[in-house]
Amino acid sequence: MRHVISALVMNEPGVLANVAGMFAARGFNIDSLVVGRTEKPELSRMTIVVTGDDNTLDQVRKQLAKLVPIVEVHDFKSQAYIERDLVLVSVTVGPEKRGEVIEIVNLFRGKVVDVAEQGIIVELAGTESKLESFVELLRPYGIKELARTGVIAIARGMQLARDTSDSGPRKRTRSMDAPAAAALPPS
Repeated sequence: MRHVISALVMNEPGVLANVAGMFAARGFNIDSLVVGRTEKPELSRMTIVVTGDDNTLDQVRKQLAKLVPIVEVHDFKSQAYIERDLVLVSVTVGPEKRGEVIEIVNLFRGKVVDVAEQGIIVELAGTESKLESFVELLRPYGIKELARTGVIAIARGMQLARDTSDSGPRKRTRSMDAPAAAALPPS
């Protein structure tokens, strides 16, 4: 099963290496790993996409929460969220076929960011499946180069859950949020 995990981390050297090492030590291949600044300069958000069964991923999430520079961990498995990926594609296409490529770009709500005599560069943001479909349609025209950012994700607005003992909606409690462990000196 595909899991999108978001971790709020301290913005300090070595955090990325610690997190990647922890996943590697448990035999997980990271499909996507993106780190970027947040609204707070001392924090960064790390979005990790991995594939694994629920029980094993629960253990990984708990281990991740124990790392000292980790402030908060969310697995988006049981909540609605928005995810986006960005792709830049350099397509080798002459003037005779350029209109066809631009039409595909427009259908996907992409953007042409550079035009040369024998090629164009386009950008597109969306879900992984949307980008993969887009790339497959451009492949026959000749993809010269491709770069992707990886997945970023954020929870959707106010989310409500229904309790079986109560008929009305209530604010969701997020039991999957693991607190950061206390920083202790090595013994």
